[in-house]
Amino acid sequence: MSAYILRRLLLIIPTLLGIMVINFTLVQFVPGGPVEQMIAQMQGQGDVFEGFAGAGEDAGASSAEELEGYAGARGLPPEFIEELEAQFGLDEPPLERFFGMLWDYMRLDFGESYFRKIGVTELILEKMPVSISLGLWSTLIAYLVSIPLGIRKAVKDGTPFDHWTSGAIIVAYAIPGFLFAILLLVLLAGGSYLQIFPLRGLTSENWEELSLLGKVADYFWHIALPVAASTISAFATLTLLTKNSFLDEIKKQYVITARAKGASERRLLYGHVFRNAMLIVIAGFPAVFIGVFFTGSLIIETIFSLDGLGRLGFEAAVARDYPVIFGTLFIFGLIGLIVGIISDLMYVAVDPRIDFEKRMG
Repeated sequence: MSAYILRRLLLIIPTLLGIMVINFTLVQFVPGGPVEQMIAQMQGQGDVFEGFAGAGEDAGASSAEELEGYAGARGLPPEFIEELEAQFGLDEPPLERFFGMLWDYMRLDFGESYFRKIGVTELILEKMPVSISLGLWSTLIAYLVSIPLGIRKAVKDGTPFDHWTSGAIIVAYAIPGFLFAILLLVLLAGGSYLQIFPLRGLTSENWEELSLLGKVADYFWHIALPVAASTISAFATLTLLTKNSFLDEIKKQYVITARAKGASERRLLYGHVFRNAMLIVIAGFPAVFIGVFFTGSLIIETIFSLDGLGRLGFEAAVARDYPVIFGTLFIFGLIGLIVGIISDLMYVAVDPRIDFEKRMG
């Protein structure tokens, strides 16, 4: 197993390099870099995309010379544009910038945001509590509900209970998370009916004044609706996966033999079937959590006014904040690859019969 882990760790290097090369290359062809963003803000256009729209309207009245270079830089001295490029480090050739970025990343130096004047690492750590809260609690609740429900559905396969619960989880799966979030706000957060839960934020303004128990209660009070909206569609896949895994195992010969020897149904389910049936479900927990963590819903964060990694990534992409874009891409890519290795180790922990070295050999 150690040789397999070493090979997987060594594969992280070319994989990360490939991710960075592809994304860095794509960024070079995307219009509206940080210099144009800065120019658009200085000229009161607010957003570089508005500048593109404005440029399109009066393009007929502009000469070819005026359209060269930055679209929003008309009338600005070239020296000023050069200073902006030097400020953002864009005065160097792309290849030189790329290798410089890789060298900094090897030393865990992810640079500073162009527009927020704060280190990328500090920025990620600042936004991480929101994403961890959504990802961790959504995953835990989904597992705590789906596993017992899936086992029960397998035992009651074909009964009215199985049919009704299948219908309920399919309906829940069909409801978009953002639509359910709006419904929760309208019904329970002072939209039109009740005002039981707060409308925004992860904590109250008087957080520091609360006792430890009060802080815990306040935290769960704020996170209840966002977590519910994030979890609504997660039950179906896990529940049906659990049910089908148990059904497959229950039909196998060793279960029939154990039942013939007089083993109780409880012992059959949790003493014989559980480990084999739950292999995929339990071992996949790290990957599921990281998936929810990475893709922390931008729309849900926006609806509940939560400043998490979803909004950070979106705002960085819109503003062309390259240090934040590439820094988060590198960090999350590295975490994702490591979690893939952890998932494999979880498979071995759940079922020691699995040997990845022999499979690779």
